Amino acid sequence: MLAKIFNEIGLLLELKGENIFKAGAYYNAARTVENLEEDLEILIEQERLREVPGFGEAISSKIIEWKKTGSIEYYEDLKNSTPPGLVELLRIPGLGPKKVNQLYNALGITSLEMLEKACLENRIISVPGFGLKTQEKICAGIQFIKEHRGLFLWAEAHELAKKLQQDLLKSSAVLRVEIAGSLRRCNEVVKDIDLVAASTEPRVVMDYFIDMPVVAEVISSGKTKTSVLLSTGNQVDLRVVKPEEFPHALQHFTGSKEHNTALRHWAKKLGFKLNEYGLFKGEEVIYCQNEAEIYQYLGLSFIPPELREDLGEIERAREDSLPSLVEPEDLQGVLHLHTNYSDGVNTLEELVVAAIAEGYHYLGITDHSQTAVYARGLTRERVFQQWEEIDRLNQKYDKFKIFKGIEADILPTGDLDYDPEFLKGFDFVIGSIHSQFRMGKAEMTARILKAMDNPALTILGHPTGRILLERSGYDLDLDAIITKTAEKKIVLEFNANPYRLDLDWRWCRRAKEQGVLIAINPDAHSIGELNLAKCGLLVARKGWLEQKDILNTRDAREIEEVFKMKGYER
Repeated sequence: MLAKIFNEIGLLLELKGENIFKAGAYYNAARTVENLEEDLEILIEQERLREVPGFGEAISSKIIEWKKTGSIEYYEDLKNSTPPGLVELLRIPGLGPKKVNQLYNALGITSLEMLEKACLENRIISVPGFGLKTQEKICAGIQFIKEHRGLFLWAEAHELAKKLQQDLLKSSAVLRVEIAGSLRRCNEVVKDIDLVAASTEPRVVMDYFIDMPVVAEVISSGKTKTSVLLSTGNQVDLRVVKPEEFPHALQHFTGSKEHNTALRHWAKKLGFKLNEYGLFKGEEVIYCQNEAEIYQYLGLSFIPPELREDLGEIERAREDSLPSLVEPEDLQGVLHLHTNYSDGVNTLEELVVAAIAEGYHYLGITDHSQTAVYARGLTRERVFQQWEEIDRLNQKYDKFKIFKGIEADILPTGDLDYDPEFLKGFDFVIGSIHSQFRMGKAEMTARILKAMDNPALTILGHPTGRILLERSGYDLDLDAIITKTAEKKIVLEFNANPYRLDLDWRWCRRAKEQGVLIAINPDAHSIGELNLAKCGLLVARKGWLEQKDILNTRDAREIEEVFKMKGYER
């Protein structure tokens, strides 16, 4: 929470046109808080905050204020003096704080609606530095945001839902409570948070829920359902049911609507009626002990929540042939990491130590290649320096393997950054697009297909380049891409960063059907992001992925063989 506040302070300062170095101090403080090796509370208690690099008097005093009061007056003042609509404008691709500030000062624009009106009236082009093409891009960005308004990233909503679940369990009236809805099904973005609780005292539970500090507004409150709006902007629907009804309510309110409709039709064929209150056989009510028992009564194997999308899961459950989905603990290592050689926060050794502590057996270091100047991409000399360090660390941590990788830019021509001979020196190469996203479909597809002809390419990184709730992926023929990865035995990345979750789970299933291996990668830029792989894997499971479908469920020796062969066996 503190890191988020410091990030927002930096953002608000930029929006106000403050000195970039002042804003940068708060961005740095946010990163420092996220990656602290010592407990923050101990540092406060022992009055040692000033020992932390970057924690000067201003930052330290705000940390202490936050610890004592739960808020920071400076932050609240900044929020109150900044038109709230300006922050939403930052979601438009290409509109950074400086440009938003320009639009605010020149045209008084403080909301998405005002910006859209200015675009329609051709007033944007009157602002210095904003031409017709920029105006057209802004219009497209506005449309994208309007289509995705009211949606939240799965990871953010899930973290919030888990906290609500823990807080509800503190009430003696709550016997059980579980997350339901699209959040439980691990959809990459969700509209609201659904919770189902079991209690014999529903009104007591409702009152307890409404009185939570995070609740900003009560939308409605009835006998069994209460809907509230949180201070974070999320809507939460809480349903309280009788203990014996709980498994049925959880199954029903998990959904999806399409899955439930198909399941009810199947139940009807067997002579049952199914709803959130129970399973009915004529006048008889059957209360199941859990969801597995509900499916069992219907002659089905248990269907994991992630698969409940009416995409063939009921038919497969009838045949008892559902996939055994990959589990977070199946991951043996991760293969997309950035160190402070390029744009990462931590040293190579710090990442190794953290990975060992998390139970991983190998890492693939993939800093940016030389073309990515904005991310301190590695020159050849820096690559050689990193290789020497990796060799030293592989000797020091002899039971752990560090692979020499690179995230090489796929250039607009379809070539990989660095020449073919130099690329041979890496253990593996991730090829990713980081520029010229707006190519036409045929041109972008040809660009990636050409890159896959390069024998050095091992993994295709974040294949569509989407940023959830911010921008769509590139326009490309994914069928052609997946077909060629199968032919060339190139691994497709599922980028587990919560803002990407790319390759989309629907296409993960298509890749699996063609025998393409998937690498679940965190794209980590700090120690704190190492376990994004395990978190994002829960969304990847929606693509029916099993352990055998995932590259990095293999041990270090097997990974080494895959890299040496420049291909894989299934």
